[in-house]
Amino acid sequence: MSTTTTTTTRTEEASPTRSARRWLALGILALAQFLVVLDASIVNITLPSLGSQLAMDTATLAWVITAYVLPFGGFLLLGGRLADRYGHRRLFLLGTVGFVAASAVAGLSSSSGMLLGARAFQGASAALLAPAALALVTQLFPSTSDRTKALGIWGAVAGIGSAAGVLLGGVLTAAIGWQAVFFVNLPIGVIVIAAVPALITRDPATTHSRLDYAGAATVTGALVAAVGALSAVGQVGAAHPLTLGLVAAALVLGLAFVLIERRTAEPLVPLGVFRNRNLSVGNIVVLLVGAAMVALFYALSVFMQAVLGYDALTAGLSQLPLAGALVVIAGLAPNVVGLLGARRTLVGSLLILAGGLVWLAAAPSDAVFALHLLGPSLLIGVGLGGAFVTATQLSVDGVEGGEAGLAGGLMNTSQQIGGALGLAVLASVAASRTSALEAGGTSTAASLTGGFSWLFLGAALIALAAAGVGSLSRRHSATV
Repeated sequence: MSTTTTTTTRTEEASPTRSARRWLALGILALAQFLVVLDASIVNITLPSLGSQLAMDTATLAWVITAYVLPFGGFLLLGGRLADRYGHRRLFLLGTVGFVAASAVAGLSSSSGMLLGARAFQGASAALLAPAALALVTQLFPSTSDRTKALGIWGAVAGIGSAAGVLLGGVLTAAIGWQAVFFVNLPIGVIVIAAVPALITRDPATTHSRLDYAGAATVTGALVAAVGALSAVGQVGAAHPLTLGLVAAALVLGLAFVLIERRTAEPLVPLGVFRNRNLSVGNIVVLLVGAAMVALFYALSVFMQAVLGYDALTAGLSQLPLAGALVVIAGLAPNVVGLLGARRTLVGSLLILAGGLVWLAAAPSDAVFALHLLGPSLLIGVGLGGAFVTATQLSVDGVEGGEAGLAGGLMNTSQQIGGALGLAVLASVAASRTSALEAGGTSTAASLTGGFSWLFLGAALIALAAAGVGSLSRRHSATV
């Protein structure tokens, strides 16, 4: 090897991830993140059709969701650290290839076992893809102003993906069949895999560092157990031995992880990272907003179909105003942050979100969309757009390149845990209220409406709690 070649190679390895076409690269990375978020919700509407063709009962159908969420939530922190060690671009591409392959297998599934295995591999691949993608974004945009805009787009993707899942699930299932909700990932994934190497330079691997295997095993086990326990609440109940056993396992493994991280020289998650107040606040807010959002989209879809009599396509189209407001506000949020600051923008957005949820809780069982649902939908979209953008920015505030994957893993883990927690708790609240109303002789439609009203009010309380946490963020920060 010549001296020139050696010098060039070392220079490239020492350089941070970069791209001459950063905004196009951001669009490609956002496409991949969109798929990850989309696949957590797009399957919901197609479950009845899927279950009929693959002979899956109600209990087994729930695992179509759980099989994806468990490895996704469980392996995110490990995925983020692997990206920091072996290179963010490399792990991103590996995760995307795995995600696309698993999507193809899921669409071709001829049995429930084949489908559930593919969903699990999808989730594990997403756990590699998501934190590496966010790390690449933070490295592509090192300057404060550009990073604020980029993270504004990135934060909006999470909300848009969840809202779009209901719409696309209904459209694709009605037009083509349940297989389409998985096959839609293939062309987008291929575009991402082809474009990223051309747009983003390879970042250096830090293979000299030692991977904290004990920490990785305990935190992954703890997260899998925690997500499993939250999923089990909705399937078998909070007092079931399976749920209690998973909670106990999560607590024991979580404690073991903390003890290991305190004693190891090169921890998987340096506990000192949580001394970054904005990072800690951002992650707590993401967790709480995720809890409110996942429960909201679940309940809104069921309310429109089971109570108002909408078909799947109409229910999806009815959420377009919410998604549209979210997109518009996500684009404006960086400018608002520049004028008002991150803390005021975050708290204001969360208060608007809470107001929209309270308004939605007042919808009657014979609600007219334009009169009872359109207004709160727009408010909720505004609140979610501003909250997600600002909380995402806070969660990576002040993070160095060597911990960018960790920060991405933490943020995505917070969102997944929050979503599972919110759905488990608020769905149980709604079910209890519905049962109580039915026992008192109330009609089915009115009972369901009463249950969902409590769910929306519970989500509003979570949004208010998030606003309280958001007020603790630092007034000035390096990122926003």
